[in-house]
Amino acid sequence: MPNMPDLQKSSDNRNIAIDKVGVKDIRYPIVVLDKFREQQHTVARVNMYVDLPEQFKGTHMSRFIEVLNRYHGGISVENMEAILAEMKQRLEADRAHLELDFPYFIEKRAPVSGARSLLEYQCRMIGTLDGQFDFVLEASIPVTSLCPCSKEISERGAHNQRSVVTVQIRYSEHIWLEDLILWVEECASCQVYSLLKREDEKLVTEQAYDNPMFVEDMVRAVTEKLRTVPAINWFRIQCENFESIHNHSAYAMLEEQKPGSCG
Repeated sequence: MPNMPDLQKSSDNRNIAIDKVGVKDIRYPIVVLDKFREQQHTVARVNMYVDLPEQFKGTHMSRFIEVLNRYHGGISVENMEAILAEMKQRLEADRAHLELDFPYFIEKRAPVSGARSLLEYQCRMIGTLDGQFDFVLEASIPVTSLCPCSKEISERGAHNQRSVVTVQIRYSEHIWLEDLILWVEECASCQVYSLLKREDEKLVTEQAYDNPMFVEDMVRAVTEKLRTVPAINWFRIQCENFESIHNHSAYAMLEEQKPGSCG
């Protein structure tokens, strides 16, 4: 239908450019590199954006979906830059942005019984192509924290809670999600497991009690660990404790650029 008007390409006289315009929250299958099984297939929530110059009224939303469908079954970190380049070309944009938010599963063994179970971690890949390709890997890791103050002042016990440590990194060489998650778990009062027998529960309870940590302690411990990984150029660490004796959360955040690296 060649005579149909293209309103998106019509001019806009308000002289206002838009930073991001596109489609949001698409559920789509992707492939993630798995350290032990080569690949893990999962379903992501996908956000796709480009910039919109001031002279254009709108963008062609259908073209985002067309680009996504061209990579059906093969969307991964390995071809994210190619997807972004095609988004720029198809949408006639200077900058493209892609977010993949997905569950990732790791098999864990209970510390005493050895019982096996899968634990879910919420992860994200963020890619931007604006002259240069920028990639950020993110993982949110559930852990246990036990309050040092509660332990110090109480005659019996100490309050503990579930915590989530969210880490974002930029790196010069591939970092496995499994390694990043383990580094964070080792910095908490205790790890979280989806399956524990009684002997396991005894151990993790005592382990947390012997390793009390404030939210500030965990952020600093993860910082010390990430500083030792040469491939990591930049990181942001956020920790939230869902307090068991308060109706609010405790929170800490730290961001660091390694000297001599570009973030």
